[in-house]
Amino acid sequence: MPKDVSAADIIVQFIRDRLNDGLQRPLVIGLCGAQGSGKSTVSAQIQDRLAAIAIRTAVLSLDDLYLTRAERLHLAHEVHPLFATRGPPGTHDVRLGLSVLADLRAGRPVNLPRFDKSVDDRRPESEWESCATPVDVIVFEGWCVGATAQSAAALIEPVNALERHEDPGCVWRTYANTALATDYADLFGALSHLVLLAAPSFEVVSDWRRQQEHDLKARLAAAGQSDGMTMSDAEVDRFIQYYERLTRHILREMPGRADLTIRLDAQRRIDTGAL
Repeated sequence: MPKDVSAADIIVQFIRDRLNDGLQRPLVIGLCGAQGSGKSTVSAQIQDRLAAIAIRTAVLSLDDLYLTRAERLHLAHEVHPLFATRGPPGTHDVRLGLSVLADLRAGRPVNLPRFDKSVDDRRPESEWESCATPVDVIVFEGWCVGATAQSAAALIEPVNALERHEDPGCVWRTYANTALATDYADLFGALSHLVLLAAPSFEVVSDWRRQQEHDLKARLAAAGQSDGMTMSDAEVDRFIQYYERLTRHILREMPGRADLTIRLDAQRRIDTGAL
């Protein structure tokens, strides 16, 4: 493999091979990767590279399907306080995702939802991005896209302090796991193929996620906007605990069934030694 090949290059070739096989369009490519693994950047690169060869592509992010802040606060009141924080299964609007994917697959006009992390809420529909249809490829990217549920027994032992001290009765993680086994299974059932950007371990994810937050603060400062909703490093360390259980499960389980696994090193470069 050439030293300068990128994850986007590999995925584009994977997509072109599938399109050349004459598979029904649009292909729905699930792109899974831990926080900070570069999914959004890779997705944009894929879209640009495919556009250059006249392959029409839409990108949908799982993050843009988060429930509104008010909806998550309601869930936190009715089910468990940890659901006020976005992230795990149960905090996304699965019906919205199914509707958007159905419209894209049918070639109907559609606006892609957008979530503003700087204010922790979904943007109004007037600010959603219009998508020209029909498309040949849909890239559906997200930190747990294509994930499967764990067994009930696997939920019992907490994986970190958050679960141990704030979910001792397994209410939060059981609800999230049940959502993954039901509604999310329907959402991920729309995938034609699954691609995994595999982090070397969960331990590097905190560094990646801190860098993301620093980059967000820099962008907001450059735009003259407040960074009041961004997180400190300590807050990031707590935040990623919401993702730890499922991220570890994905890294153990998904490489065995993903259609394409691209292993990354700690600098998010392709780990050629794992090929």
